[in-house]
This record gives sequence, structure tokens and C-alpha cells, in this order.
Amino acid sequence: MQSYAHGTSPIPLLGETIGENLRRTVERHGERDALVVRSQSYRATYRELWDSTTTLARALIASGIEPGDRVGIWSPNRFEWVVTQYATARMGAILVNINPAYKSSELRYALKQSGVKLLLLARGFRGADYVALLDEVRNDCPDLEETIVLDGDWNELLRRSKAVAESEVADLERTLQFDEPINIQYTSGTTGFPKGATLSHHNILNNGFFIGETLGYTERDRVCIPVPFYHCFGMVLGNLACTTHGACMVIPGEAFEPLTALETTAAERCTALYGVPTMFIAELSHPRFAEFDLSSLRTGIMAGSPCPVEVMKKVQSLMHMPEVTICYGMTETSPVSTQSLLDDPLDKRVSTVGRVHPHVEIKIIDPETSRIVPHGTPGELCTRGYCVMLGYWNNDAATREAIDVAGWMHTGDLATMDAEGYVNIVGRIKDMIIRGGENVYPREVEEYLLTHPDVVDAQVIGIPSERYGEEVMAWVHARPESGLTGEALTSFCKGRIASYKIPAHWKFVDSFPMTVTGKIQKFRMREVSIAELHLERAAAVTTA
Repeated sequence: MQSYAHGTSPIPLLGETIGENLRRTVERHGERDALVVRSQSYRATYRELWDSTTTLARALIASGIEPGDRVGIWSPNRFEWVVTQYATARMGAILVNINPAYKSSELRYALKQSGVKLLLLARGFRGADYVALLDEVRNDCPDLEETIVLDGDWNELLRRSKAVAESEVADLERTLQFDEPINIQYTSGTTGFPKGATLSHHNILNNGFFIGETLGYTERDRVCIPVPFYHCFGMVLGNLACTTHGACMVIPGEAFEPLTALETTAAERCTALYGVPTMFIAELSHPRFAEFDLSSLRTGIMAGSPCPVEVMKKVQSLMHMPEVTICYGMTETSPVSTQSLLDDPLDKRVSTVGRVHPHVEIKIIDPETSRIVPHGTPGELCTRGYCVMLGYWNNDAATREAIDVAGWMHTGDLATMDAEGYVNIVGRIKDMIIRGGENVYPREVEEYLLTHPDVVDAQVIGIPSERYGEEVMAWVHARPESGLTGEALTSFCKGRIASYKIPAHWKFVDSFPMTVTGKIQKFRMREVSIAELHLERAAAVTTA
């Protein structure tokens, strides 16, 4: 049998915009809780959330924002993020997600490449001064007309809504089409620059809807979302899965903290909890874990990296989540293309990423011949269907490289499919590193390291990490007699690239292992690095 699967479903795709869908939810569940953000003491029913998005949509129109204009948001998880997500969708602006970990060079590129016209930003986050970082790059962003600091300018922005009637928003909404772009999310690129995956209403609304369907969500569910909004995990698997079903979005804080997530889940009687495996590990190992009553939980999502068997067992039993599911996908596919079901056996949940999602096709091909491989044979996983992005923003060449003429998105992930259709991810063609759920593309880090005057060449790989799944390591060829050290390069990276991209391990070499044709053998670099790491640990144990 060939490694091909089509997610048949008796439930049709939603042929509507995000605004139209939210309106229907408000009509059915207007008085139920929609959004709780404990760190801001914010609570809103669906009716109140609708009114807030209407006010912001009017304010954006009054500010000169038109359908198709790009509105950026650079902020950790806050209620303003959610209001902005739905307000921009309702009036047709394209929301540009800016990673809260971005530093000046990454911020400059995202703002300039997408042509952000208005930027909403927090004053800062985790020691980073967003306002100061923005000042560094603002002159390089000719399309940026206005910035709104959420901590000080939000209410002033909302007051502009008085200049625009509610009927104008409704009239504008009626002109929108569900295939129009509504969101740009930047993914790190192998060329050294991020690529803006451009997603439509149809892409992310349906993906969120079928996530909620798979999890069995109703208006009685309360979903704890400690994962970031800037990523599809938060804004699609989290927010849109909830609002398509009338469930409540419960936000513990600006970023993940295990204690806050536990406190929130217990206090709000959440029925679902999200996270990457490292988040669940942190919660389970917290010294106060036993204090919290988590008996309200039944389900949730674990995604981002493989889940160890023992962790899954503890999540199902100690955290009262027998129906926890595993998801696989990528930003370019809105994001989920496979998911385990609520009643899948334990071994399938920990050894696979589930089966194909409704209305999605997947196939596994030989990367050399593009022919579909038999069951059990490794090959490149490809995805086709409503979930595939419109393309990379203003980057036709990269789009053509990723999506073939038949509409298949080539993921770059190596996978196998068994006879029952379960998919197992076995590797990555593009050497992408997944560090604690964050994607790190080596080429991007390499190109930044090459800007250091004493770096002749640099090659970045991922090596195993008990804490993060993988950790970033750099092999560096430095200029002779430069005296360059790992500490110096770490300092060179801090504040300029996101902290999760900064190598944790450094190795200084005069050359790299290569093939006879001059191609660098990263697999050999990994083998050497892992062996040396084992020797170092063994020596440390012996010394102790």
C-alpha cells in the first residue's frame, strides 16, 4: 500500500470569514465567558468580546487602515492581542505576528518585508525594551506610519472609534471574501531571512474549527492557553478552536510559567490544557504540583516535539487528561495536518503524530524521485488541501520552492506511514532544529555569526538535550590568533538575535568534515559532537 491518506469527513468546511463565524458564535453564546486573562484581571463574555472587536475595528478604520493593509502586533499574550486578532479580521486588515523574542535585526526585517503600516506593541517583555528596539529600526521602515504602545496608547486608540459608525464595519465586513489573506506569520528561513507565511480566513478558521471538533469542544469547555499567540499554536489551536465552538479562552499570563499555568487551570476549572512536552514536564515536576485540583481537565494538546512515554502516562493520569492529543503541522499549513484522536491507544500517541486531519491530504514521497513510497518506508511528508498557505509574502521564488504545481506543500520532514494511516516523524531534510518547541533554522544563525569580524565560517547543528529536546551548537572557524571564545560570541548574539537561537555549545575548528565534492557533512558533525559531549559527561562523573 502507498503512503497516502485523505481525511474524509461528513462535516463540511466553513465557507465564511472569521468575523462571520464569530458573529454566529456570539448569537448562540453571547452571555458565556469568551476570554479570561488572569494576569490582567480581564474577563469578557462573547458579547463583550464582540463589542471590543467592533470598537477596535472602527478605531483602525478611523486611523486610515484599509482592507489589505498590514497591522503588526509585537506583544506577549494579553487581552489586546486577542481583540486585535479578531478586529483586524473583521475589517480586512492583514495581521502580522511579530515574535516577542525578536531583537532589532529580526524586527527590522519583518516590519519592512511585510510593509506594516501600523504597529501595536507592548512597552517591553522579559527585560527587552520594545520601544527602544523600535527606535533603532524605525527609520528603516518606510511603510510604518504609526505605532501604538499598548501600555499607554490603547485607550486613546479606541477613542478614535467615535469617528466611525458601527454600520461602516458591518458594510466593510460584507465585502470580505474568505480566501483573502488575513495573517502573516514569519518562519525562520534557510536563506538567512524569515519568510512570511500568508494565511487566509479559510486556512486558519477551518483549521481551528477542526481542532475543536477533534477535541470535542462545546460551549462548556474552558481552555488554558499558556502557549504564545504569535504562533499558530496559540492563535489557531487555541483561540480559533475556542471561538468556533463557544468555548472560553483562558490565558494564564504573558508567557509560560508552570506555577501560573497550574494555578489558572485549577482556579478557572479548565477542561483542556495546551503545551509542548517541556511545559508539561515543568508542570509535573513543580514542587507545588500536588496542591492543585486538576480534576476538571479531560483533554488538551501536546505538540512541538515528540512526547516521552512516561510523560504522556503522567499527563493522562496525574493531570487527569485521558483524552490529550498530539498534533503535527507547520505554520505554512495553518498549522495542523495530522492529529491523534481522543481515544487513540497510548502507543500511537507517543510513537506517532496521529492520522490525517479532515479535508486534508498527505503523502510520503521519495525526495529524489517524488514518487509515493510504500507504508513503513521513510520519505518526505507533503500536505495538500484547504490548510496550505496562500504563499510566502512577496516571495514568489520561495513559494514555488515550497508548493509544487499540484498544490502539495513540501514540509522537509522525513516521515513514515503505517497501514492504519498513523504518521511518524523520523527526521528533517532541512536540518531544522526544534528547541523546546521553537523552530531554529541553522542558516539564519550561521549568517548572523558570519557578521562577526573574527568568524571565518560557522556551521550550526542541533544536538540532543534532555530539557529542550534539541539544543543549538555552533562549529566555528575563527581567524588565526584571534583568541575568539564561546563567551565572546554568546555576548555578540545577545540582544541581536532571539535568545532561543543563541548556541549553547561552541566548538572551534580549522575545518569542517566534507564530502569529496565539498559539501559539509552535518550528520558527521553531530556524531562527533554527541560523542564528545558523552565523554565530557563521563569525565565529570568520574571526577565527582
